[in-house]
Amino acid sequence: MRNIKLTIAYDGAEFHGWQLQPGVRTVQGLLVDAACKIAQEKIFIQGASRTDAGVHALGQVANFKTQSALSATEFQRALNALLPPTIRVIAAEEMGPEFHARWQAQGKTYRYRIYRGRVLPPFEYHRALHYPWALDEAAMAEAARKFEGEHDFSSFAASSGSEEDDRDRNMTRVIYSSEIVREPDRDEIAYLVRGQSFLRYMVRKIVGTLIEVGKGRLAPDDIPKLFESRDRSRSGPTVPPEGLYLVSLEFPDPTDSLASSASRRRSAQS
Repeated sequence: MRNIKLTIAYDGAEFHGWQLQPGVRTVQGLLVDAACKIAQEKIFIQGASRTDAGVHALGQVANFKTQSALSATEFQRALNALLPPTIRVIAAEEMGPEFHARWQAQGKTYRYRIYRGRVLPPFEYHRALHYPWALDEAAMAEAARKFEGEHDFSSFAASSGSEEDDRDRNMTRVIYSSEIVREPDRDEIAYLVRGQSFLRYMVRKIVGTLIEVGKGRLAPDDIPKLFESRDRSRSGPTVPPEGLYLVSLEFPDPTDSLASSASRRRSAQS
């Protein structure tokens, strides 16, 4: 069996998210259908991140195993020929049998776009949150830094729908960087966050909280108190999905694992 890694970009506006669901159009579902037609065998495609309905991706990563003799480049061309133009496979490569897009992802970067101009350009509809009213962007930038590090994000995640399950969930996450950036030559700011992993709606809930800081309803120093409260009702609202982009994913360097394997073999032989 060969293992093919795909890097995928998509406009999430017309899809019900990444994950395969019966009766609705999803990115994973369309990819699986196309790959099965190309390989003439049953294929399942594993995605690194389960983006929600309306969320976009610039660098989603997935993989699948196949007995087909087609090269990774041939799969890329064939997939792009069958997929709608709102989904593009931007890279494909053959990996070792151990590669798994979901379980080996070590980091993710998300960007949330907030358009600040008075009128939202029509080409940005479903691509950014339109917020033309006053915001203290300096306070938002200060508050964004408070999310860095290891924290319990219970106040910044969606409920599972079960109080018992919520109590049992591990809500601790590690955020490597968290910042508000001004887009050059655009009346737009963005929230850029890089972390080990994320809870459902976590980034959108953080952005909603940062907007509350920008409005003056919360202060940057309130962020640590929200972590301590573990109460999602005290943080900001969950902003709409259209401004959110999965930018990239991080994986172990395959040369490191090859070197480690060679070292283990030498140790076993000595």
